[in-house]
Amino acid sequence: MSKEQKLKGLSLKTGPLGEYDRLLTLLSDTEGIIRLAVPGARRPKSRLAAAASLTFLDLQITNSTGLRRVKQMKIIKSFSTLGTNIESLASAQIISELCLLLVGTKDPQPKTLNTVLLHLERLELNAFNPSLTLSVCVQACIHLLALGGYNLPLNTCCKSGVNLDPPIGNWDWRCSFIPSEGFALGSIKDVPLKLNASELALLQRLIKPELPIKKDGMIMGPIDVWIKFLDIIDQWVEEHLQKKISSLTILRPVYKEPNISQS
Repeated sequence: MSKEQKLKGLSLKTGPLGEYDRLLTLLSDTEGIIRLAVPGARRPKSRLAAAASLTFLDLQITNSTGLRRVKQMKIIKSFSTLGTNIESLASAQIISELCLLLVGTKDPQPKTLNTVLLHLERLELNAFNPSLTLSVCVQACIHLLALGGYNLPLNTCCKSGVNLDPPIGNWDWRCSFIPSEGFALGSIKDVPLKLNASELALLQRLIKPELPIKKDGMIMGPIDVWIKFLDIIDQWVEEHLQKKISSLTILRPVYKEPNISQS
């Protein structure tokens, strides 16, 4: 006889299962990534139709062998408003994809769910501010990589072991990003991604809980610098997790269009 279990988690992904059911991929504190069958969720007027992506759910599930099934469902918080524009939707999808790469099945990571919820709330709050949306996405990725054990080594030169203390105001100073190793002092030939002192100092600040906001409410750094940070994350993930974050291909071109300004 199957037992029942209470479970809270964020729906990262949904898909069809059979003719009328839905497969729900959930991020939870206690079990990491879990996949559940939602019976009849694709039927019209189903009481379980709330099994949608980017929804924080309180579930009652059957705790049996094989694919467990959802019996009851309550919405705690829906992030559906993130779908109102491409910047916030693609950012949320990037966060979801990275979670799926970093968190395994039966791999509880207690801080990850709260971190994701925090950044989704920030995306929701800044959904119509393109520069803040991009910066929230970048910081979320840096926080999740650190929690998952793949943090960017931002404080030490990967070649010499010397501390990376960027001299703000010295416009000749450079460090080079090597995807397989980290950041190296100097401008290394044939390494395309390089940061100046101000850019590295800004990137180092992103491991902190809060975004680097100026007194006027604007985010520090121009959009092209944040795109550079996104490229660093993209290359780091591909090198160390052996996967691409496909949603990055949606977000990056949006910010390279001339109508996107720092607002």
